Amino acid sequence: MSTNLERLQKVIAQSGLTSRRKAEELIISGRVKVNSKVVTTLGTKVSPKDEIAVDDVPIEKEKFVYYLLYKPRGFISAVEDDRGRETVIDLMEDVQQRIFPIGRLDYTTSGILLLTNDGDFAHLLMHPKHEIEKVYVAKVKGIPSKSSLNRMIKGVTDNGELLKAMNYKVISVDKKKETMILEITLHEGKNRHIRRMMDQIGHPILKLKRERYGSLTLKQLQPGRFRPLTRQEVHQLTMQASKNVKQ
Repeated sequence: MSTNLERLQKVIAQSGLTSRRKAEELIISGRVKVNSKVVTTLGTKVSPKDEIAVDDVPIEKEKFVYYLLYKPRGFISAVEDDRGRETVIDLMEDVQQRIFPIGRLDYTTSGILLLTNDGDFAHLLMHPKHEIEKVYVAKVKGIPSKSSLNRMIKGVTDNGELLKAMNYKVISVDKKKETMILEITLHEGKNRHIRRMMDQIGHPILKLKRERYGSLTLKQLQPGRFRPLTRQEVHQLTMQASKNVKQ
């Protein structure tokens, strides 16, 4: 996937040899060569064609991998957590590469989460104007009126940030429990986007799940399980994001 220049310490870390911080120490100490020449400057950028060696041993460039995880509630969308909570990486058994989540789902939100070790692919999908559809199913407190729901389409402001949905559909209404289940479609994915948006219209989220990401669904996956993306799926996401990014 990646054809851009990347920082030397990042490439060393991505090989699985060591952490990025340790890679920086190796560079400074003169133990790293690029195309047979010692490099000691942090921030040096290299291309996929450059030959990199640590202590005269060539590093093996890590193969890019792409996964779809059915994230359960109660897991942090991060590589590690300073509070010691379980992260989505804890669910990725037998994955040898140093993967990371593309974007995030809240601790209490479940559903589709993509993970990879391909920084360019992740950056492309997280571009604020990539416009890849993401479909959520939300259970909300109370029974919002049509005019209240239409505020999502027009957009609401929270802390100076405009939050809006591309579309919504009422799935069911429980008058006895005073709840509604909605399908909400987003293009953007700002921090706690749907939760903040629903708070602003006075109907807080009780339960939230991301059921579709582009053409990807949770079909045949159970919570906590994952599968690799096919080459076709990776290609489709890349083409979709590339097409919609506005320069």
